[in-house]
Parts: sequence; C-alpha cells; structure tokens
Amino acid sequence: MSELATPSVLFVCVHNAGRSQMAAAWLTHIAGDRVEVRSAGSAPADAVNPAAVAAMAEVGIDMSARTPKILTTEAVRASDAVITMGCGDTCPIFPGKRYLDWRLDDPAGQGVEAVRSIRDEIERRVRALLAELGVEAA
Repeated sequence: MSELATPSVLFVCVHNAGRSQMAAAWLTHIAGDRVEVRSAGSAPADAVNPAAVAAMAEVGIDMSARTPKILTTEAVRASDAVITMGCGDTCPIFPGKRYLDWRLDDPAGQGVEAVRSIRDEIERRVRALLAELGVEAA
C-alpha cells in the first residue's frame, strides 16, 4: 500500500449491532477521512444495540442513525484489514488481506454499565490499529 493510499478497515461481528458498530464509530471519530471504515455482520440484527448507542453517546459519538449491514464478499475484498469480533468461520478469507480477531465480550443483552468497559477496550484497540497502519488521529 502506498503512502498516498487510504487504508480501508472492515469490522465484522455476528449481528453488526454492538462491537463492530462501536469499533467503526471509534475509527471514524478518531481517524476522520484518513481511513475508509466499514462494518458488517454475518447475521445482522434489526437495529444497533441501544446500550452500545448509549455508551458511545457518553463519549460524544452518535451511533443512533447506524443500521446493521450484511457481510458481503465484496466488502472483504475491498478492505485492507478485516477485524473479526466473534464471527467464527463465516468471514471469508482472501489472500493478501490482514486479519485480526479481537476477542471482546458481546454487549448483547447487557446494560450500559457493562458496555462501557467494552467501549473503552475497543477505543484502545482502534488507537493501536491506527498506529500500526501509520495513520495519525484527526
């Protein structure tokens, strides 16, 4: 990847309702347009987890308009890095892609109190990912 290219990152979890949505929101918030950000799920939920929306709102990030999306082969192909969060074997693997598996608690069914620690761990990992990609915060 050339220095002029904008890296693209895809976050994947089963329902695309909590972890992957928070990670995509963090990356967009921190990196701005320096990174192309996608998120998807192998079995998307009908809506984003309200506790995740509330936890992100506490740090000034609005996820209320986000909607879960289905994981497509095209999204994986178009991404330089694919970050999985409990999607198991449903994520297609392509040569030349960078894959990371972030083992994080699932916020499904948990209150905002429990989601805060997941949110904070995702922020830490997103910042580390940006450093690995050589992208400065916006």
